[in-house]
Amino acid sequence: MTASTQQETTSGLFAFLAPFKTRNFRLLWIGEAISLTGDQFYFIALPWLVLQLTHSALAVGTVLAVSGVPRAVFMLVGGALTDRFSPRKLMFYSNIIRMGLVTLLAILLFANQINLFWVYVFAFFFGVADAFFYPAQNAIVPQLVEDEYLEQANAIVSVTSYLTIFAAPVFAGLLIANFSTEVVAAENGVEEIPQLTGLAWAFLIDGLTFIASAMTLWRIKTMNPPEQAEEGLWSSIRGVLVQVWKDPILRIFYSLVGGVAFLVLGPIQVGIPVLSDSRFVGGAVAFGTVLSAYGGGALLGSILGGILSAPRPRWLGYVLLAVTSLLGFSLISLAFIQTALIAAVVMAIIGTCFGYITVLGITWLQRRTPQEELGRMMSLLVLASVGLFPISLALAGFFIELSTEGLFVGAGAMILIITLASVFHPAVPRMGIIKD
Repeated sequence: MTASTQQETTSGLFAFLAPFKTRNFRLLWIGEAISLTGDQFYFIALPWLVLQLTHSALAVGTVLAVSGVPRAVFMLVGGALTDRFSPRKLMFYSNIIRMGLVTLLAILLFANQINLFWVYVFAFFFGVADAFFYPAQNAIVPQLVEDEYLEQANAIVSVTSYLTIFAAPVFAGLLIANFSTEVVAAENGVEEIPQLTGLAWAFLIDGLTFIASAMTLWRIKTMNPPEQAEEGLWSSIRGVLVQVWKDPILRIFYSLVGGVAFLVLGPIQVGIPVLSDSRFVGGAVAFGTVLSAYGGGALLGSILGGILSAPRPRWLGYVLLAVTSLLGFSLISLAFIQTALIAAVVMAIIGTCFGYITVLGITWLQRRTPQEELGRMMSLLVLASVGLFPISLALAGFFIELSTEGLFVGAGAMILIITLASVFHPAVPRMGIIKD
């Protein structure tokens, strides 16, 4: 095979909106926008349900872990099945299964028949269904749009996700709060009795959004998956893992994704609440402000990834490393910031960096990967991004007990060391080269 440089893509606002000219992409976007909104109702309702049942933060953590472990364990299987049966089919059936799960949970809540055991069962199977959805979600986009608009399509998907994260939780919280108590007559007037009806409605709304997403997926027309060699499921997974290990460009890419996610997500999730409580004026208000700034930055970064011209092939690796190094410097600065306003600015920078490199990284991997391997490659990308998240949280919690400043300085410094060492790797200038 000969090597060719990465195709230059059109930039600007009109190019950013160009994927909407494609019927299949419009259907995907409509369905995913609705479903992602419902997801925020689920993300608010599930931990709140556990708290109402147990009043235990430990129980919340274990329920989330019961959902997260099978999601990570089955992620590569989901990627392999995506390659074998097509992304659209995996997304469709995953949505149908998750719709059934959340609807059943809503029925149990309406009937007041829920207990913690059934929440654990629900969380486990929901995590399994998630594992089959996420690889397919990232693998389907190249089937729906022309290659020259792939950055823009990925940016639109990312922007939509961040918009729902920014807006939907407020409505979920209002819904749950409005139906959280029932006023009944009592000897001394009236009394408010805790109710789970609001949570039931939140899960039911999530179920309805899964139906809407499944309907749009059903109408999408995609090509049948390419013919694959006759091999077992585990053999196909092992083959891609061996391929990544032998390819120095893929090896450094996945290592950077996993390392940066590990060093950033844990310190942010654990450290920002601690800084807001112990250092910033305003407490919970400061915490919300700083996290909102991160979301706004991520939204901006995703838009920039779709509007700006892609870096030239020989500079792509260096651009990704430069933006990653900015993450490192920003983390270090959080150790010394004393006000929520400045922390919000820094978190907006971190969010912008994440949004931008996410669009560039996913698009690069989609272009580089043959269609018959894309599901497995995307499942490995998701696994690298979130697979070590629980360990990152645990270690961040341990180190922040020793030193808050040390947590941020140490994580940021390690990112800088990784990026500096990667600059001299011979694979970096060849990242933008796409094999025909």
